[in-house]
Formats: sequence, structure tokens, C-alpha cells
Amino acid sequence: MNWGIFESLLSGVNKYSTAFGRIWLSLVFIFRVLVYLVTAERVWSDDHKDFDCNTRQPGCSNVCFDEFFPVSHVRLWALQLILVTCPSLLVVMHVAYREAREKKHQEAVGEEGGRLYQNPGKKRGGLWWTYVFSLVFKAGIDITFLYVFHSFYPRYTLPPVVKCHAAPCPNIVDCFISKPSEKNIFTLFMVVTAAVCILLNLVELAYLVSKRCRECMAARRARMAGASPCKQQDLLSGDLIFLGSDAPPPLLPDLARDYVKKTIL
Repeated sequence: MNWGIFESLLSGVNKYSTAFGRIWLSLVFIFRVLVYLVTAERVWSDDHKDFDCNTRQPGCSNVCFDEFFPVSHVRLWALQLILVTCPSLLVVMHVAYREAREKKHQEAVGEEGGRLYQNPGKKRGGLWWTYVFSLVFKAGIDITFLYVFHSFYPRYTLPPVVKCHAAPCPNIVDCFISKPSEKNIFTLFMVVTAAVCILLNLVELAYLVSKRCRECMAARRARMAGASPCKQQDLLSGDLIFLGSDAPPPLLPDLARDYVKKTIL
């Protein structure tokens, strides 16, 4: 693996993230990815080899292991971490697209032609929606995998002994799992970190939406405040407003004296 490219991607994701996004990124790559790479393979390396059943029937141990472990923890976590980190790279790609487009625009029209983006990395327009979609996708992926883990392994724990009666086992046999306590501790650690990541994604999503709503309300108040002095000036200049009447207002003379003279005559 090229760690230089990996480091550049991480720095790009960290650069265009909020404070909550930086905390999420640190949590994922320190407490999930590194712990997975260092510990998971060693804890589950002897998973199938040390799965013993109290029978000598050929194929019984393999069938019971497949029934109780339909998908390995290690492979599920690997797929989960790959899917949960891809949306962050999508944000970096969107910023890179904006920068490339801005560069082509500057080459075509020059500096006097203006800019397409004042700040390509600022979360406005399509980039804001990309960032929001990435948060929803990451939270959805973690929630889905937590549900899958719970459906395969209730309460996310492994019992020390499981009973199996699948063919070709002659009867109900007892099968013993290797190092169940260590695996339970590691599994609960991964579940808790995933739950914290979900919480951070939801908090960041609420922060972005509330900030956008406040900005929209502030812009609307600014527009209303800018239009109100004009209306007051128009009213003070002598314009008349007739309410409750469909007929147009009469044309008044400029001077009251002329109007009086014409009336007398």
C-alpha cells in the first residue's frame, strides 16, 4: 500500500470537514481501521481451526461452523470500513472537480473574467449536498451493519458453547468456540465505536442543516430590511394609497391655488 497517497487523501478529507467531521475521521482511522488491522486478524486467525465439536463424524464440524458463523466478523468489518470511508473521498473528488473547473475558466477568460467559485472548498451549492449525502450514507452504512451483526449474533456476543444438530451430525452435538471472551470484548469495542460514529454523523448533519437555515433566515431579513426604507421614502414623497376601492385615484393638481381657481370658474 502506498502510504503517501493514503496520507494525502486523509489530509484532503480532514481539510474539507467540519470539527465534527475531523473527530469522526480520527475515530474511524485510529480506533477502527488501525485496531482492525492490528488486532482482528490475530484474534480470528484460529477461528475455524479451534472450533471443536464432541463428535468424530466427518463434515459435522464444518457444517456447524458454517451454521453458526455464516459470515466472518473480519470480512464484515472490512466491508463496513470500506463502504463507510468512501463517501468522504467523494467530497474530496467534488472539490478537486471544482478546482479543475476554476482553473480552466481562468485559463479561458483570464483574471478579469471573474471567478466561478470564490472558494472551491466552501460547502455551498452542490458541494453542500454532496457533504450532506455523505453523512447520511455513512450513518446508514453503520446502522445497516449493526443490524446485520445483531441478526447473525444476538446481543453481539458469542457463547462459549453452541449446540448443533445439522446433517451429517448424528445427533445434537456441543461445539466449543475458541477464545469467546476476547472475541466478545473486541466485538463490543467495534460496536461501540460504530455507534459513536453514527452519533457524530447525526450531530454534524443537524449542525449543517441548522447553520444553513440560519443563513437563509438572515439573508431574508437583510433583504426585507433593505427594501423597507424605500417603501417609507415612497410614502413620504406624497404618494396616495387607496384601500378598498377599485377606481383609480383622481389626478390632483400640483398647486392647491390652481385647483381652487379652476373650481370657482
